[in-house]
Amino acid sequence: MSGEQHGGYTTGDIHNQFVEEHYDPQNVKTIWRTFWILLALTILEVGIALTSLSKVMLMYTFIILTVVKAYFIIAYFMHLKHEKKALQYVIILPFLLIGYLIFISITEGVYIHGMDHGFFNTK
Repeated sequence: MSGEQHGGYTTGDIHNQFVEEHYDPQNVKTIWRTFWILLALTILEVGIALTSLSKVMLMYTFIILTVVKAYFIIAYFMHLKHEKKALQYVIILPFLLIGYLIFISITEGVYIHGMDHGFFNTK
């Protein structure tokens, strides 16, 4: 490591790694832009919660907005946006699988709930 370090800092961990990117003005601008986007999405969520939308519409709206917010957090705050595509896929694909499994579980639960209260009710 050279003695001329402009900006950045040296971490206090065992590796004593110099992290210059944290003080790059362009990165700071990106982080603040991401912060304002997340704040706006959160305010939008609160505003939508105060409306008289049906519970189903609220549920789907919140799920979509949560996925969008998760994208910004993972991409910019966790620096995944600038990683190689292979690493991005290794991290993202299991979450897509988990989302799909949750969808299947909810669908199956609704189907079984319908069977209990209507389709096979012999009373």
